[in-house]
Amino acid sequence: MTVPTRPAYQKYEVAVHKSGIDGFGAFAAEPVPAHRKIGEIRGESISVAEARKRAIGKQRIMIVEVSARKAIDASRSDDPMRFTNHCCSPNARLSIQGGRIEFYAMRGIAPGEEITVNYGQTHHEGQLACRCGAVNCSGWL
Repeated sequence: MTVPTRPAYQKYEVAVHKSGIDGFGAFAAEPVPAHRKIGEIRGESISVAEARKRAIGKQRIMIVEVSARKAIDASRSDDPMRFTNHCCSPNARLSIQGGRIEFYAMRGIAPGEEITVNYGQTHHEGQLACRCGAVNCSGWL
């Protein structure tokens, strides 16, 4: 019997399911302790100018700017964390470390709980309605 393996940069098991927030989401498949690295997303390295072109007119954007000149397009990535949805009251945070896109739990995350981050400033430029449902929801991305 073969046991499925995950990449070394994916520290906790994450499953992708339909999300009540938007489309699909990344869900903890095992307990994630507070302040621990959950995993990363990887993808195609592109210029910020190219990233902004690709984002035009799209509702679902899987692009993260990692510096003033470089972005990562994770739209073709196999990493489950690419499905992490925005929430105005997130349970995780996104961190750019040496050009890598990493996710860390802000509090303990239970199995089955959707992993969310606050996207901050996005390519949507305040034009896309937020559907996170948090009490403090800002209403827009």
